[in-house]
Amino acid sequence: MFLRKPFAASPPFVRVAPFVIFLALTFCQGQFGEASRYWFYLAKTLAGAWLIWEMRPFVSEMRWAVSWEAVVVGVAVFAAWVGLTGEWTTQNSLWAKFGFPQPLGASLKTWNPNGQFGDGSALAWLMMVVRIAGSTLVVPPLEEVFYRSFLYRYITKPDFLSVPLTRFSWTPFLATVAIFGFSHNEWLAGILCGAAYQWLVIRKNRLGDAMTAHAITNFLLGLWVIWRGAWQFW
Repeated sequence: MFLRKPFAASPPFVRVAPFVIFLALTFCQGQFGEASRYWFYLAKTLAGAWLIWEMRPFVSEMRWAVSWEAVVVGVAVFAAWVGLTGEWTTQNSLWAKFGFPQPLGASLKTWNPNGQFGDGSALAWLMMVVRIAGSTLVVPPLEEVFYRSFLYRYITKPDFLSVPLTRFSWTPFLATVAIFGFSHNEWLAGILCGAAYQWLVIRKNRLGDAMTAHAITNFLLGLWVIWRGAWQFW
């Protein structure tokens, strides 16, 4: 409840602070032993759900919406995410091409609960379920509010609430898409993903369709990772 007052007082704070808190917990993963990579994911998922609950009354655009466009974009982005392969498509390889010993902002460690807790163990399944639930239900609202509702419009104009969601401008579009893309190891797929979600927001004049598309992409990706053992995507 202690966040309700600052959330109510500041439209930028309520859209940025939850994302920053979630990001800070992400950076804590693996900093306290290998198992902390998984327990901090559980912690940040619970924290993220609480943050969404606290910010919901003050972010009117954070409402789920379903449309055929959202479903198509969600499935298409998933296909691109698993289909785009090559030595230039991930930060792990991209930065190495420029002489950096390790990627900038991308983890070299694979997130594999079976390897950490035992293949098929209860803890491994718990972490897999938490990962899918977190990436499907928690990540989309937090990221879409930050990137599409705040950042895109703030770059357009500091008085971002006066900028309609339908407004298209090249500078904020390219900047937001690039920042979103390079926040993921799969930077190329991330850029395409960010462009598709931003297009949805502009087309539908609401955030909910992008949230739904984002959730579909992450849910399908989670199933793919577990089914195919493609842990590199996590």
